[in-house]
This record gives sequence, C-alpha cells and structure tokens, in this order.
Amino acid sequence: MNAQAKVQEHTKLNQLAATAICGNDISSSVLYVSALAIAFAGQYAWITLLIVSFVLFLFRKIYGEVVGALPLNGGAYNALLNTTSKSTASFAATLTLLSYMATAVISGNEAIHYLHHVISWLPIIPATIVLLGIFALLVIGGISESAKVAIGIFLFHLGTLAVLAVFILIYLWNAGIDTFLENWHSPLANQGTIKDAIFWGFAASMLGVSGFESSANFVEEQAKGVFPKTLRNMWIIVTIINPLMAIFALSLFPLPVLQSDEYQNTLLIEMGQHVGGKAIAWLIALDAFLVLSGAVLTSFVGVTGLLERMTLDRIMPPFFLKKNKRGSSYRIIIMFFFLCVSVLLITRGNVKLLAGVYTISFLSVMALFAIGNILLKIKRSKLPRPEKASWMAVIIAIVAVVLALIGNILMPPKDDLPSNLTVFLYYFIPSILFIIVMLNRTALLKLLLKTIDAIFDPIRKFVVQLDRRIQKTIDTINAQEFVFFTKGDNIATLNKVMLYILKNEHTKKLKIVIVSPDGKTVPEKLPQEIEFLDREYPEIDVEFVVEKGTFSPELIRQLSKKWGIPINFMFIGSPSDKFPYRIEELGGVRLII
Repeated sequence: MNAQAKVQEHTKLNQLAATAICGNDISSSVLYVSALAIAFAGQYAWITLLIVSFVLFLFRKIYGEVVGALPLNGGAYNALLNTTSKSTASFAATLTLLSYMATAVISGNEAIHYLHHVISWLPIIPATIVLLGIFALLVIGGISESAKVAIGIFLFHLGTLAVLAVFILIYLWNAGIDTFLENWHSPLANQGTIKDAIFWGFAASMLGVSGFESSANFVEEQAKGVFPKTLRNMWIIVTIINPLMAIFALSLFPLPVLQSDEYQNTLLIEMGQHVGGKAIAWLIALDAFLVLSGAVLTSFVGVTGLLERMTLDRIMPPFFLKKNKRGSSYRIIIMFFFLCVSVLLITRGNVKLLAGVYTISFLSVMALFAIGNILLKIKRSKLPRPEKASWMAVIIAIVAVVLALIGNILMPPKDDLPSNLTVFLYYFIPSILFIIVMLNRTALLKLLLKTIDAIFDPIRKFVVQLDRRIQKTIDTINAQEFVFFTKGDNIATLNKVMLYILKNEHTKKLKIVIVSPDGKTVPEKLPQEIEFLDREYPEIDVEFVVEKGTFSPELIRQLSKKWGIPINFMFIGSPSDKFPYRIEELGGVRLII
C-alpha cells in the first residue's frame, strides 16, 4: 500500500511541469495579444495589458480559494457543482469544453501557419490534423510524458523571448525611443477618446489570459502545494511579457504599420526581422509553432480532467472512463481529437470563425468561476481553504470580466464574418442541448418507454398470448409419455433406446417396463443402470416399472388403457424366432432396436 502511494506521488506534476502545461497556453498569447491590443488601443495598448494583469492578479486569489477548498478537477464546473446545481455546473462545463475546442483548433492551425513561414510548401489543414493527432497520442501516452514535452516547449519559448528582448534592447540603445514618443503623441484612430481606446483594448486584451483557467482543470494531477504556484507563475509571465512586447512594438514601428493586417498576424516575426534579421525571424517562427503546439497540449490535458470529472458525476456516459495501462482516459482524448478535426474541416481552416466561440466561452468561464467563489463564501463558509479572496476583489474581477465580455459581444465583426455572438451560438446550442439530454436522460427514457408501450402494447399482448399458446402446444406434445418394454437389456442397448427417442420423438417422459411373472424378479444391475440413464439424460424423465404378469398382446392393451398411452407409443426390441407372437398381434407396438 505504501509502495503504491509512493508511485502515485511520484507521478504527480511538480511546479515546473504543471506551469509548463498551462503556461504554454497563456504565454503563447504574446504572439497575438500585443498586436490585438495595439489595433484597438493604439499607443495605450501596454496600459490595457497592465489592466489585464491587475484583473488576473485578482483571479489568483479567486482560483486559489475555490480550488484550495475543493481540490478536484473541473475548474468552474467543480466550483459550481459544489455550490449550485448540476445543471448550472454543466452550463459552465459546456463553455469550458467549447473554449478548449476552440483553443486546440485555433492554436494548432496558427502553429502550422507559423511553421509555413519557414516551410512554405506545408499544406495547412492536413498538417494541422497531424499536429492534433500527435498531441492526442502524446496525452494518451500519459501525463508525465506530456509534461516533459510541455517543459521543453515552455523553456524554449521563454528563452526565445529573452533573446528577442535582448536584440530589441540593443537596437533601441542605438536607435533611441523616438518612434515610441511619436506614437505616444499620435492622434487616436477613428477620432475616438482615450476612454474608448482603453475599453476596446482591454476587451480584446483579455484574450491574453486564456489558459489561466486550465490549471484548475487538472489540479488532481499536481503535487501538493503546486496549484497556487502555477497561478503565480502564469501571472508573472503575463505581467512581464505582454505589456513589454507592446512597448517594444510601439518603439520599433509607427502606429499605422502596427495596425495593418500584415503585422497583426506576425508581429513578433516582424519585430525579430527588424532587429536581428532572418535568423531571429526564423527562430521566432519556430518558437511560435512550438508554443502554439503546447497550447494544443494544454487543451487535451485540460479537457481530459474536465470530462473525467463530468463522467464520474454521470453527466457523460461511463464509456469514457476506460483507461489504458498508463492511466490515460484515451476514449475522451480520441473523442476530443475527432471533435477538433471536424470543427477544423467544417470551418475549412478559417479559424476566425471560431474567434467568437473562443472569446465568449473563455470569458464566461472566468466570470462563472468568480461567481462560484461568491457562492462558496456564502454556502460553504466553514469549508477550510488555504487562502481567501476579498469580497471587493471578487466583485471587481467579475465587473472587469463582464465588461470584457460585453466588449467582445459588441465588437464589430471583420471580413464580413458573422458576429462573435452568432458564431458562439452556432456551437453552444448543440453542445448544451446534448448536456441537457444527458442530465435528463432518465426522464426522457421514461417518456420514450411510455410512448413505445402505447404503440406496441396491443402487439405485445398479442405476441404474449401467441407465445403462451405455442408453448402450451409444445408442452402438450412433449407431455405424451412413451413406453419401452425391456427384457433386461444391458445399458448399451438402453442407451440406444434413449438416443432413438431423443432423435425421433417429442416427449419428456419415458417408462422403461420389465414384465416379471412374480412382479419382483429383475436383473440385478438394471435399476441402477436406468437410474444412471435418468441422470445422463435430464431432458427426459425416466421411470422404471416392474409389471407382474406375462408379456402378451393382452397385457399391452391393459397397460395402454391403464396409463392412457396409445399402443403405437410403446416400443420393444427386435424379438427372436422363439417369440410366441407375431408383430401384427401386438396391436401396433413399434420395433426400435
């Protein structure tokens, strides 16, 4: 038992491994969030990113309190499950699932796009499917193996960003910060106010913390005390990297260039190209491919923890709980892989269609988790927890996330695509309907049963009656008793009789009769042999009868009348030439031996 405990403890994720798994997702945001913030907030982008960092700081305590009190996989689902109803928790779980699905598809597709920057002949959609498949197999191989890959990607990503930062600082040391100052004093695009710019920039920049919720979804795989450290580490990453890269971008390029479509997708590559040439640009392209791939890994690990918990709570079918030798719920992983591939094919690689799903799902999950914290304070106040978030912090966090959610819902769509809310509903409605069916499957099955009964009851009654009649007919046929007159035959001969009756007659009863002048004299072994045959042929009830008298046609007629057995259901063995009667005198007795 102790050995098993040691093995289980050994398989738990340490601080670096757990941080790497969820950190790849949140740190990959630097590839797009700085450009996104600049597109909406212009020169105030770094301020909006610092506001996002402040909101995330509040959520550190919120997540720490809830998961510290309820250290189970499931994130917002787990928080609401233990404070509200299963249906409310399932609503949060559906949003989380959609968020992971969108994360996996978008990150995988964008990773291949960055790799395409280096390998121009690479086919985007097939390569994305292969990438999703690789990480599905990696997670099936076990979370420890997944963590090793995540750590490698994570450290390489931080190292690449450090190299980029050094090159930028050297460039700025020589060139100065005139570009930053010019951008700072530039008029705002579209003649908007500073307040508008910061609001829209903040709403867009909140995507930079996607992945923060992932750690709560696999907390059971983390060693004791690791979870709050993952929150701290992710907060530090977001606080340093995202605002810093926005400042660097504003120091290198004029605002109109930064807000162009070309720079929106490959801002860091352009920055690397600008300060370090093709070598740094290729390094960043490779890093982007790897860290976005790491975000795919985060999605697989997070969704596995979430769906395992939902399956244990009987929301998902128990089919998904099957594990392989490495302890991975491979059926969940395979299902999620096919779900992601189907979404990729349906959207034909246009991941902008998933932006609404990604944004609204993620921000809704954050808001629901904060609401779960409030409910935990009210309904489970006596539950011990290692840390607590203040009421003020929770309220500010909820308001901030709701504002970001409203901003993203109201944000005008690009490229003539549907609005964020419209695309979100395309995916959310079928998903939540499935969950509703699973939650109410007992009631639905009862309704289906009543419907079937109403339709098929008349047919069922007819079939039951017909079945009874047929069975009665079979029983009547099998109830007919047969008789075999033996002269004291050995067991081999009697066995042939049994085989003949089994093969040729429909009966369950057989009388083996021996006729004795005194009604007592019988071969010594005959009763035991007949008893043995009765046991060997359980489908036929064998009765041994000793009849007093002399075997004759008259005796046969008397016994037929006495037992109610027609003479043609009576058998004898072939008589010898000394037999005193002809066969036709016996009234129809049959010869079977």
